[in-house]
Amino acid sequence: MTLDEYRKKRNFTATPEPSGDGTPARKESAKLIYVIQKHRATQLHYDFRLAWAGTLLSWAVPKGPSLDPSVKRLAMQVEDHPIEYADFEGVIPADEYGGGTVMVWDIGTWEPEVPNVDAALRKGDLKFTLHGKKLQGSWALVRTAGWGGNRGKPSWLLIKHRDQYASDADITGEQPHSAISHRLLADIARDNGGDVEKAATGDPQPEVATPTKASPGEKPGVKQAATKKSVKKTAATKTIK
Repeated sequence: MTLDEYRKKRNFTATPEPSGDGTPARKESAKLIYVIQKHRATQLHYDFRLAWAGTLLSWAVPKGPSLDPSVKRLAMQVEDHPIEYADFEGVIPADEYGGGTVMVWDIGTWEPEVPNVDAALRKGDLKFTLHGKKLQGSWALVRTAGWGGNRGKPSWLLIKHRDQYASDADITGEQPHSAISHRLLADIARDNGGDVEKAATGDPQPEVATPTKASPGEKPGVKQAATKKSVKKTAATKTIK
C-alpha cells in the first residue's frame, strides 16, 4: 500500500490537503485511527477511513453509515490516504480533484476483531470495533462482486453488527455537525472561502411551512384580515360600554 495514486491525483501547490511526505500531524499512537469525512464534492458522500500499515485505507460511502444492521451501505474503495488526512477539514478548490467542502464528521479509534487484518482484507471480510464520537460498536466491511466498483477496485458493503449500539436512528441526519469543530458544511465553506451555497446542500434542509388553504371563493389572507377587524370592533364596543 503506497500513496502514489493519492499524490498523482493532487496538486499540492493548489490544494490544502496534506501530501503525506512531511512530518505527521499526529503523534504516534498504539491505537489505530478511524475517521469519517463528510465530503460535498460533485455529489455528497462520506469517506470512511481506517488507519493500517502507515496509511488510511479509504472507502467512499454515498449514503453514509447506518446504525441499522439490516441496512447494507455501498462502500466504494478509493486510493489510500496519508495518516495526516484524518485531521483535514476545509475546502478543496473547485478545479482540483475532489473539489468541494470536507468535514470531519466522526473520529476516534478502531480495533480489529480478526487475528490477521491483511488476510481479512484479502478475503474481503473485515470485522472491527469502532470507538468514535458518533459511531460505536461492532461493524464489518464485506467485499461484494458486481456493480459499484471504482476503476478496477472492488466495491464493499459497510454493515453494522447487532449489539447495544445498533439502532434505527438516522445518525447522519440527527448528527450533522463536525466532530472536531461543531460546524456544518456551509460554515466550513464560509470560513475557508468555499462555495457556501453548494456546501449547504449537504446540510439538513429547513422545513418549508405548508400554506393555509383558503375556503372556495375566498382569497388567501382575507379570512385572517376579517378576523383582525372583528377583534378590533369587539374591543371598541367594550370600550364604549
